[in-house]
Amino acid sequence: MYPTPKIQTRLVAAAVLATLSCDVVASGGIEKLDRTVDASAKAVMAEHGIHGMAVAITAQGQQRFFDFGVASKKTGQPVTRNTLFEVGSISKTFTVTLAAYAQAQGKLSLNDSPSRYLPELDSDELEQISLINLATHTAGGFPLQLPDHIQTELKLTQFFNDWQPQHATGTYRTYANPSIGLLGRAAAKTLGLPFVDALQFHLLPKLGMTDTYIAVPPEQMTRYAQGYNKTGEPVRLNAALLADEAYGVKTTSKDLLRFVDAQLGTIATDATIKNAMAATQTGYYRVGAMTQALVWEQYPYPAKLDDLLAGNGSHMVLESQPVESLTPPQAPQQSAWINKTGSTNGFGAYVAFVPAKQIGIVILANRYYPTEERVKLAYQILQQLD
Repeated sequence: MYPTPKIQTRLVAAAVLATLSCDVVASGGIEKLDRTVDASAKAVMAEHGIHGMAVAITAQGQQRFFDFGVASKKTGQPVTRNTLFEVGSISKTFTVTLAAYAQAQGKLSLNDSPSRYLPELDSDELEQISLINLATHTAGGFPLQLPDHIQTELKLTQFFNDWQPQHATGTYRTYANPSIGLLGRAAAKTLGLPFVDALQFHLLPKLGMTDTYIAVPPEQMTRYAQGYNKTGEPVRLNAALLADEAYGVKTTSKDLLRFVDAQLGTIATDATIKNAMAATQTGYYRVGAMTQALVWEQYPYPAKLDDLLAGNGSHMVLESQPVESLTPPQAPQQSAWINKTGSTNGFGAYVAFVPAKQIGIVILANRYYPTEERVKLAYQILQQLD
């Protein structure tokens, strides 16, 4: 006897729930996970005055979405998995993937100096660093932000040519937007396109990401969440040199979770993209418990919350940290908590995944709030899957 359509539907639904995570089902089911996400997210929103939040989870290739609050106080439009959020420095993971993609195509080597691909840069200091140094923040000490007076391409070139390192290359990690901006410029140049076009028309389509933008198209602006700064004023990202490469991406929880699934290997991508993503997960330096890969930051799994909070704390962004070089570089690790935070003046974001467990999480909010709170929220939720 064959099952009826209704019974077949129930069997499929049960299989999906079981696949989402055997551990979750065994410890109380999807309902417990839902309660944890609902209570934890709402508590963070209440404490920090967040108006809208999207949480997305993947486990063994199955996705689950949670949407809270509004994308805009003015319109009252609810947050959905298709709401566009600014993700700040999570943008850097796309920039470095683009560079690794160019390398996988044989168009550049990450071991080369940026000057090889940008001949207008003729500084002896830049000749001493590699694209790997740019992607690991170990070039020697670029400033966190591009100085305000650098507003033309001519001044940008002069800025890089005049740059003087504060540390020997590969000895300190100094988190910096200009270094990632320079990396993005070099990668795009080898692909023969402006950075935005290289990302939008080469990389993102290969990842199947159809709702991710640098410049949000006019017809999609109704989905673009309104951001709110620390004092609650409405703000959005302003255009600036190197913003596109370092912190300019706008995306949805659905699209960003697809990127996580691509990193986990639970969705099909071509060999070039797989090679590029593996390259970005290769570790080059160690800072305390954290291993610095190409933009991605990694911790041995099971990760300790204190290590995650230390590695994602403000001192890691604002202060130079001595590093231990990994020789040879560390191959991509399965038993690792891999993460990246991202902020703009009006948005706060976090993404983390664990290859060995095939689990990952995306948290997007339309207000800036402390990075540590995002890490705690993700940790509390992912514990339900392990």
